[in-house]
Amino acid sequence: MGKDKNPRRVADNEAMAKLRMLRTSPQKLNLVAGLIRGKKVGHALTDLTFSKKRIAQDVKKCLQSAIANAENNHGLDVDELIVAEAYVGKNLVMKRGRPRARGRFGRINKPFSEITIKVRQVEEQA
Repeated sequence: MGKDKNPRRVADNEAMAKLRMLRTSPQKLNLVAGLIRGKKVGHALTDLTFSKKRIAQDVKKCLQSAIANAENNHGLDVDELIVAEAYVGKNLVMKRGRPRARGRFGRINKPFSEITIKVRQVEEQA
């Protein structure tokens, strides 16, 4: 009698991972996401490993999660995966402040963001 199974949010040859509450601005995170869009997952992992950006390690974790989801949950071949989509969204912004001269208040925004990575299995042409 239970409920029906949830429909898949992605296609049969895709898998997805999402990472929320990353302590960086969406603009900076989008620079790192742009490094991996459209690449094979092996090359994308290598690029993230040797990137100098601080947030690249968190993006690498999210990509590894998407790869694991593809392999374990959906039975996709890891060697044929590419990063189909990597998009960034805004999350909350903590508002902080700092006293300034003449009794004023300097506002400091501490933004958070989130990233979604979709990997797709693509058969290689011979």
